[in-house]
Amino acid sequence: MRNPTRTRNPDFREPDDNLKYYDLYEDWHLIEASFAAQYGIRLRREPDMTWGEFSALLSGLMPETPLGQMVSIRSEQDEEKIKYFTPEQKKIHDDYQKKIMQEHPEIYHEKLSQIEKLFLALGAK
Repeated sequence: MRNPTRTRNPDFREPDDNLKYYDLYEDWHLIEASFAAQYGIRLRREPDMTWGEFSALLSGLMPETPLGQMVSIRSEQDEEKIKYFTPEQKKIHDDYQKKIMQEHPEIYHEKLSQIEKLFLALGAK
């Protein structure tokens, strides 16, 4: 790929969500597999793909692709769905949550504050 300049990182997140559910470096194998599965594109054989084209295709990856499945597991918030994850899915989800707490301690403190408020609302001290 040529000219890897960009202004924003397209990913699978809501506009107000500051979390990133994939890493271009760590998840490159999933990105390659997803491009091959969805578009039939072998990234290693595409030396002339621009960053803009790559970004557009990356942001359009469907949930059925390897990266899409990983993003779905990492980003799941519904405890009822998480309860039915396989042990491997739970590990992926938990490892991601630990990483987020380390990289974004403000989220950790916000969650603790929410739990504290819940206990106070329930009458616990």
